Amino acid sequence: MRILRLIGFVLLMLHSGAVFAQNVLFHNFNGYTLTGKPGNEAVLVKFDAMLIRDGKVAAIGTLAELESVYGSLTEQKRVNLNGKFVLPGLIDAHGHVLGLGQNLMLADLRDAKSQSDAASMVAKFAKSVPSAKWILGRGWNQENWTVKAFPTAESLDEISSDKPIYLTRVDGHAAWANSKALEIAGITADTVSPDGGEIIRDAQGKPTGVLIDNAMNLVEQKIPAASAQQQEEALKLAFNHLLERGITGVHDAGVDATTLQVYKDLADKQAMPLRIYAMLSATEPKLPELLAAGHYVTEDDKLTVRSVKIYGDGALGSRGAALLAPYHDAPDQQGLMVTSQERIRELYELIIPHGFQINTHAIGDRANRIVLDEYEHAFETIGGRNLRHRIEHSQIVHPEDIPRFKELNIIASMQPTHATSDKNMAEDRLGKARMKGAYAWQTFAEQGTIIAAGSDFPVELADPFFGLHAAVTRQDRDNQPKGGWYAHEKLTLEQALRAFTLDAAYAAGQEQQLGTLEPGKWADFIVLDHDPFARDAAILWQNEVLATYVAGKAEFQAK
Repeated sequence: MRILRLIGFVLLMLHSGAVFAQNVLFHNFNGYTLTGKPGNEAVLVKFDAMLIRDGKVAAIGTLAELESVYGSLTEQKRVNLNGKFVLPGLIDAHGHVLGLGQNLMLADLRDAKSQSDAASMVAKFAKSVPSAKWILGRGWNQENWTVKAFPTAESLDEISSDKPIYLTRVDGHAAWANSKALEIAGITADTVSPDGGEIIRDAQGKPTGVLIDNAMNLVEQKIPAASAQQQEEALKLAFNHLLERGITGVHDAGVDATTLQVYKDLADKQAMPLRIYAMLSATEPKLPELLAAGHYVTEDDKLTVRSVKIYGDGALGSRGAALLAPYHDAPDQQGLMVTSQERIRELYELIIPHGFQINTHAIGDRANRIVLDEYEHAFETIGGRNLRHRIEHSQIVHPEDIPRFKELNIIASMQPTHATSDKNMAEDRLGKARMKGAYAWQTFAEQGTIIAAGSDFPVELADPFFGLHAAVTRQDRDNQPKGGWYAHEKLTLEQALRAFTLDAAYAAGQEQQLGTLEPGKWADFIVLDHDPFARDAAILWQNEVLATYVAGKAEFQAK
């Protein structure tokens, strides 16, 4: 079978004087890639041999097809993959790389089953870092505890009354602090909650130790900032972690000027083993000058900067997501706009004239409506419709607003594992009636909206196979609930793979360079132990990555 008109391309290479010494032939594998345009027009094809030249795909097809043209290749220029399975490198379209790296150096509270359990983990971690001036951690989630209530400072005060403790919730939209941290931040019963944030208080008005969204800044501004060297160390830890899981590229959702410079320094040293599509943080004071500097793209496409991340609202678990109607389980609350609608408009007017893509965080249905309204207003007044703007999360969307994504050409950047993590509390927060537009992946796909899939690590675990599994089953890794949670919104495996590859690349304006193993694109691919298309979907998350290649170079190989 002739695939992708390969022979014509290969013959063109021959006549153009290609240097064979630069070619590497990978063979004896079962490969899958999407081809063609992003979205519903993409086609899945199979192949068992791939020729790479100068880090890019020169041809794919059967071994017989490639040997008919490149028969002079010697054994030393061949790589036998021994019947394993090949996919394009997976792209996480929404992650926090520095946060992941720093998390790998913090107290990990993801598996805590109760407040006391989490406190015990913190106490153990604190003993391991006796010289630390602050005890920092992340990952607690009261919805997974036996008592589903916010924790309090008292349990942390028992660990340390003289050293500050600050623990970020799993979604990054709430924090749990001890009394010393509150004292350092000057938070008392008289402290007014900032706009877009809330200081949780007890019946007597005393701060409990939990801070929501913008209230977190009161403490975070007191924590010593990581140096550029510390950031570089954290980024390198994250790079290795991601490559081991088959991720060859990340859309880094919110990068400040310091981290951006670290990225640039790493790129200059050719020390970036994977690809970063960095979104500038809208809260960065230097944003105007960074925009004025224009797009930044390295020659090897390892670092690209031409987008901005804006926070719209908070998260559902901490009741910070901005809703059109009150929370079902908290009728006195309706969520928070972390960035006001007026400020969102100002930012759009600042960013779009510079030709930068805008990626706006919106989880609640009110936030999604506001963001859609502001995109529409911007397109009508200053243009920019063609910049492939996105809504990050697109999580709870009023059914009347879903078609507007297609009408306005907005990309839905969605994270499948959010649904399987949230399934135990989403109905509590929203009530059944408002679930119709929640985590509505198939509804978006059927109307032709491009879905860029990611994980939102370190909110969720970074393994993309967890995301593929969640997308096609709507179940957690214990295969619950039976049949899937709101199963009509499942994606097919082909759709899910597309969202983690070709469509993710499209969402970064990189579909001509990345996302598939088509001739002319970078040879970013992974080698697996099992065929995901022949495997029971229930165990899809168990695929083992044997090797990860970026630009044809093995950046990770399992031992």
